[in-house]
Amino acid sequence: MTNKELVINMLAELSTKEISEVVNPQLLTEHEDVAKRGGGVAKEAKLKLEAETGKKVVSAQNARQMQLSNKGKKSD
Repeated sequence: MTNKELVINMLAELSTKEISEVVNPQLLTEHEDVAKRGGGVAKEAKLKLEAETGKKVVSAQNARQMQLSNKGKKSD
């Protein structure tokens, strides 16, 4: 998972938490709505970033693959 993926994921979680605090859902359907709204915030940010940069946010690499590819790189 890349840093961009982590940030988008964190935005979705934070947005969902903040919306939940305002809405105070009680029923499962209300919780589902809050989760979709929080995810929607992150989706909009992802789409906007992709449109501005022309690069995909989501990568095909998983954490293990990234760890192996970074192993040979010298850190400053």
